[in-house]
Amino acid sequence: MFLTSQLFTNAGDEKMVGIVTTMVVVIRVGEIMFDPMIGGVVDNTKTRWGKFRPWIMIGSVVASIGLLFLFSDYFGLAWSNPVFYLILLTITFLVIDVFYSFSDIAIWSMLPAVGLDSKTRTRFGTASRIGSTLGAQVVIIIITPAIMLFSHWFSKVPFGTQTRAGWTGYVLIVALLCSGGALITCLNLKEQQNVIRDNVKHTTLGDIFRAIIGNKQLLWVAASYFLFAFSYVVTNSLLMYYFRYRLGNAGAYTWVGVITCVLGVISVGLFPALEMLIHRKAIYIGGIFFMIIGYVIFLLAGQSLGLVLLAVAFYFFPYPLIFLATLMTITDSVEYGQLINGTRNESVTLSVRPLIDKLAGAASNGIVGIVAVMVGMTGNAKPSDISATGVSQFNMVMFYIPIVLLVIAAIIFWVKVTLTEKKHDEIVRELEKRLANGQNVEADDADLAGETN
Repeated sequence: MFLTSQLFTNAGDEKMVGIVTTMVVVIRVGEIMFDPMIGGVVDNTKTRWGKFRPWIMIGSVVASIGLLFLFSDYFGLAWSNPVFYLILLTITFLVIDVFYSFSDIAIWSMLPAVGLDSKTRTRFGTASRIGSTLGAQVVIIIITPAIMLFSHWFSKVPFGTQTRAGWTGYVLIVALLCSGGALITCLNLKEQQNVIRDNVKHTTLGDIFRAIIGNKQLLWVAASYFLFAFSYVVTNSLLMYYFRYRLGNAGAYTWVGVITCVLGVISVGLFPALEMLIHRKAIYIGGIFFMIIGYVIFLLAGQSLGLVLLAVAFYFFPYPLIFLATLMTITDSVEYGQLINGTRNESVTLSVRPLIDKLAGAASNGIVGIVAVMVGMTGNAKPSDISATGVSQFNMVMFYIPIVLLVIAAIIFWVKVTLTEKKHDEIVRELEKRLANGQNVEADDADLAGETN
């Protein structure tokens, strides 16, 4: 949105938008290799502060500084020297991506380090998700009025107008919150030590990929979650365009943040009880069913803001539940992988989830940029300027394709993911028994670990 509505808004600027979009996609796809290696670095880290907290702090600060440059014109280079601008932008984006990955992987990798039983992990995971849900939805609530306010203050334009300076002011607040949140976490959260967590060795490059490829349950969860995350991010990324260029009411987008913030906290708060009542697999499948209802309401909404907001409610409510069901299953796959592969890889295993999120984000960024230009949703275009063909193309990408992918994701999770809460408890008991008796950890009984074809 910053690129298409603020930086490159003149005729002929579509080429720059296309180049930047391609660059973002290439870097994000390249992280298929980066993220597991980052996880390996974290797993090999030994300091007086543990292996997670140094990376949480360093990664957040560096990413925050880079963010300020990313949302700028690089002191006018975007127009005076486009080639140099693109080089600097690529370097900045790469630095942000790598260091944010260190922070993101480290913080979520602490889940298997705070306890071995599913209930403890669910408690910490739920608390974490409440925080991330509030953070993400507050963005939706404040982004438009905050940018308008900073634009009014810095650029002296009437309130309601957006400028590049307004975006810069908003991003500064985001950067300060990012670094401040990392500091709070590092000062207050510590790792738990036990015999199972002590079963580690130095992680080599070969170990990194063996830990992932040899963990079949992790791979099936990853396949399902990628389809889910891609569908969600595509629709979510196009939502701001939907309000601005379909409804012609960009200001109403703030209501999306209000609704999703309230529902997000409720949804996350329900997870522990739902997990005990119906377990993770039913949460995952049922959540996707709810999202599809939201898509149907979207398609029937037309220009009705009320129906659109109802669709948003149905669409978003299950998202935190599905995220937590996935996160908890991936976290439990640490012990599954330990029993199957003979060694413990916490950060390498947990790196798969942010890797998928960023890969889905990269793919969606590419699609959103292309769709926005293709259907004419750029600059100051009005809803009446979008052709019927453009509307059909927009609906295909925002609604129909995601629905199909969500159905496939649900089928994969239902059929192939067998690592239940009960199965994980069995794996932990087996690991404790083997380590206590000095036995080889690597399992001979693949069925115990829930391995499937």
